[in-house]
Amino acid sequence: MAVFDSTYLLQPNQARPTARLHPPATVAMQCRRRLAPLLRAPPPRILLYRLLSSSYSSPPSSGGGDEAAASGVAVKQVTRGNLAEALEELRARVRDAAFVGFDLEMSGVTSAPWRDTFELDRADVRYLKLRDSAQRFAALQLGICPFRWDPAKSAFVAHPHNFFIFPRKELPYDNSSHEFLCQTSSIDFLAKYQFDFNTCFHEGISYLSRAQEEEALQKLNVLHHDAISVSSNTSEEGEDAPLKSTADLLFTERMKIRFNEWCDAIRSNSRVDNNLLGSNKFGTDQFQTVFFKMRPAVMLNGFTSHQLKLIQQVLRKNFKDLMYVCTFGEDDTSEKRVVYTDNSDDSILLMKDVQQDLLTSRKAKVESAIGIRHVIDLLASERKLIVGHSCFLDIAQVYSKFIGPLPSSIKDFSLGINKVFPHIADTRHLMSANDAVQYLMRQKSKSLSSAFSFLCPTAAESSTRTPVKIEVEADETTLSCFASGAKHEAGYDAFMTGSVFAQLCAHLDINFEHLTPKENLARNNKLQKYINHLSPSFNSGTVLDLSTGTERPDTGYKSRYPAAVYDNVVLIWRFQSELRAKDIKDAICKVFGPASVTTIFSIDRTAVLVQFSKQESVNDFLDLKATLERTDSAISVLHPLSTILQGGKTRAANYETYRDICNSSVSKYFFADQAEAVCPASNTELKCENLDAGDAHLDETTNASVQRGEGTKYTSKNRDNSDISCQDILDVLQDGKTLFSKRISQT
Repeated sequence: MAVFDSTYLLQPNQARPTARLHPPATVAMQCRRRLAPLLRAPPPRILLYRLLSSSYSSPPSSGGGDEAAASGVAVKQVTRGNLAEALEELRARVRDAAFVGFDLEMSGVTSAPWRDTFELDRADVRYLKLRDSAQRFAALQLGICPFRWDPAKSAFVAHPHNFFIFPRKELPYDNSSHEFLCQTSSIDFLAKYQFDFNTCFHEGISYLSRAQEEEALQKLNVLHHDAISVSSNTSEEGEDAPLKSTADLLFTERMKIRFNEWCDAIRSNSRVDNNLLGSNKFGTDQFQTVFFKMRPAVMLNGFTSHQLKLIQQVLRKNFKDLMYVCTFGEDDTSEKRVVYTDNSDDSILLMKDVQQDLLTSRKAKVESAIGIRHVIDLLASERKLIVGHSCFLDIAQVYSKFIGPLPSSIKDFSLGINKVFPHIADTRHLMSANDAVQYLMRQKSKSLSSAFSFLCPTAAESSTRTPVKIEVEADETTLSCFASGAKHEAGYDAFMTGSVFAQLCAHLDINFEHLTPKENLARNNKLQKYINHLSPSFNSGTVLDLSTGTERPDTGYKSRYPAAVYDNVVLIWRFQSELRAKDIKDAICKVFGPASVTTIFSIDRTAVLVQFSKQESVNDFLDLKATLERTDSAISVLHPLSTILQGGKTRAANYETYRDICNSSVSKYFFADQAEAVCPASNTELKCENLDAGDAHLDETTNASVQRGEGTKYTSKNRDNSDISCQDILDVLQDGKTLFSKRISQT
């Protein structure tokens, strides 16, 4: 390298200066002087480590907005390539943690608009919708962030981990189908925040749930006892096939001669070593002589399945001391051998050894296929406080993917998850459960990023909130596994969740100064009443107690609708597409009175829920609808309900039918299509017991109205339906509802 006194850019057409070359000693001295600062500086990886693992502080809050924050937080990225190493390190982190932040990123939330949770949904219906979401969509990332209290620093030390997840077939005898839905809006949302789909799909960690593991072990035991992996020459494995072709006869004779020579060589030599086994006389490409479990053996290579059957037949007929053994390698490829045994007892012992090896190897494959569930089992075994944000759906995903099929009722689900994770805290519930925190968060969004920005200000920012100090540590030796966290990455969201929780605890006057690793934070007197209480959804208006499976009203929730009385609710679907909810309400109120409907709620553009003020109005409406549909007259056409019934396809039922439709595994985009697929017409509508009587009541209503009209000289007995006047129709429309209700009550 030539070293110049000075370096500068040459302008176009500028003469190049003559370089003054120094003596070698001077050049070397100048090189050392110029390189000295670089040599003293830490390597780039260490500089990155120090940058990422520095004491954490969030950017200044701008009014609690939901803007993305520049994190500067080192998040460990875990794939199937470094799972074992990360799991071992995480085990120690969780053991010393006061609590663990938790988050999931999923491939979607709702499979159809009507599957979203509504404020008017009953608790069991809401759970059915959330269960459907957890069953249909995949978990793509799992975020785990242990928080350890360091008394020397008076700060929490966080270790965020981001696990990529992708379900794939790991067991050769697993016939289950790994399918999941992707909601386009969710995928687009993740892509907007630079979600790494390539790493997820190619390097994501697979898993088995506890139920799947149990099923796999049961299948393994069946294969172990029923499948013939070891068959001796005395076994009764099928009947000998007749040798019909000359090729088969020649092949069996050649095999008989080859095995005879091999056995004679073994018997005639008291010491069988590698030289004998590897001699050219017995060792060929197809007959590779080896030792198997300290016994002489021949590896069979390049034979067809038919030839292998003929070899087994030769062994059964002619060789009592040779055993045909089939084992499986690491890639599950079969390896066929013929093994020499001393006697029948030795043959039995060899068979047991081979079967036990096969069972052990298959159990190891099941253990390996557990994958990411090892993390869940670790959290469950340590029984630490798990902290999430609006985490009901996340927990349902964990149950569905890593525990087993979700129970049919919310109570069974709550009790089941409480056995796995006995201590769960929801930061969203914590924000609204305490008066002091409620006042602090007034007029603030309760989204995670907004709460994080508001509750975790920079140290330089003057604030009366006195945030708890939080630091992030990264391992310098494995820095290549770390990346700077970003919002809506599960690992970073788990870190934000834990940080928000720590600040909320400070506002609950919880002192961490004397917190020890062995102390269970969930048992803290000031925090205990908030543990295992979470909202099933943001609009549920209830709080679920996971320890009992019961729900109670959320006192801090302001509902937009009157209290739901589900016995007063009617489900209506498949009406004309141009009808709006207001049109349906107006039509019903014209018949049943202006105060008859308290609430009408659009499920989607094909269905509505109508809540009547009186329970008896439900049956009255369903009976009147059935009667009008059975009556083909001008009165039924001009009745106010004809607006709803127009087209002849409108269906109606009570709230229990709505629950049954939501419980179905059928998945249609529009609710009307879903209802038609789940419920046949004969089973959905509540019909009047005496439909003929209902028709008579309608006729009597018509007669009574006509007879009251002035100047009427005849009744319906001496005229047909075509003679009805305009005044008759107006009278019927005015008085029909009152007379119909009276007749119904009399019957």
